[in-house]
Amino acid sequence: MTGARKNSGYVQSIERAMSIIEVLDEHGELGISEISDELGLEPSTVHRIVSTLKGLGYVNQNRENHKYSNSFKLFEIGNNVVKALGLKKQAMPFMRELSDKTNEAVNLAVMDGKYVIYIDKIESQSTIRVDLSVGKRMPTYCTGLGKIMLAYMPETKVRELLEDEPFVRFTKNTVPDLETLFQHLARIRKQGYCIDNEEYIEGLFCVAAPVWGHSGEVLAALSVAVPKFLYADTERLFAIRDLVIDVAKRFSTTLGYKS
Repeated sequence: MTGARKNSGYVQSIERAMSIIEVLDEHGELGISEISDELGLEPSTVHRIVSTLKGLGYVNQNRENHKYSNSFKLFEIGNNVVKALGLKKQAMPFMRELSDKTNEAVNLAVMDGKYVIYIDKIESQSTIRVDLSVGKRMPTYCTGLGKIMLAYMPETKVRELLEDEPFVRFTKNTVPDLETLFQHLARIRKQGYCIDNEEYIEGLFCVAAPVWGHSGEVLAALSVAVPKFLYADTERLFAIRDLVIDVAKRFSTTLGYKS
């Protein structure tokens, strides 16, 4: 077990919290005094930090012996990272197909709390570029990628995520409130796809479809972003829509999804 690190850039309370998580990972279950002895910290300090970790859901307490152990929360976080990295590799052939057939920007995203996070993309082959880089976190309610994933969540979960959301109006087409969003989500579920009609960036459409996992949950979303002035002809836009839906379905099949 590593001891305290001498580095002026470290935040002591965070270092101590992580040390407690590490020592619990090493030993499985410990009491306050045992953690204190392992780390050379005052019991009162350990108790305060452990209580905070417990309140945040990172630590569990055994009701019988009152000792502490790590919860599954860190595992879940790590598992989400692994899933996201695995998805990137598996998604690339399908993203390349969309890019080759449309010559437009292709995006892959997953949910990150109440946000959508871009985990991979292929830039447009045209001169039109939009700053939606890998790692960027965006509001779910005004993006095609976010709305398609929200559409297949239980309404209670969506309310929990967005009930306190301010619903910033990025454009005149941005969804203004939660109840309007629920109307959009019902239509998206019925259609099986989402078209973001200049809801985050003026002059940009985004056509998105869900990527399903083997257990029937939406793991991610694929989208193609297209400039409005090039796709005023709805027939061209719907051709891209059909392509995105088809590619997302075939990608889902490789992940074990059976419709």
